[in-house]
Amino acid sequence: MAEKPRRNDPCHCGSGEKYKHCCQEKDESSGLQSNLAMIAIVAALLLGLALAWNAFSGGGGGPGNCPPGTVWSPEHQHCH
Repeated sequence: MAEKPRRNDPCHCGSGEKYKHCCQEKDESSGLQSNLAMIAIVAALLLGLALAWNAFSGGGGGPGNCPPGTVWSPEHQHCH
């Protein structure tokens, strides 16, 4: 893996300027955007898994999810 350029090194883009005056800010902001995008993807996956778990485990009540000895009441939207 290539070494990260230091502030006073010549810029890697070939402009002849110091890294701190040329590409440092762009490189750092793109890394932050990548991290934020990865966090958003992980959060969306976790939310999807939680919703799937709730759907398959019978959470949330509804017709067919009543405890034994009770029936679903459409008028009241819960088990009796």
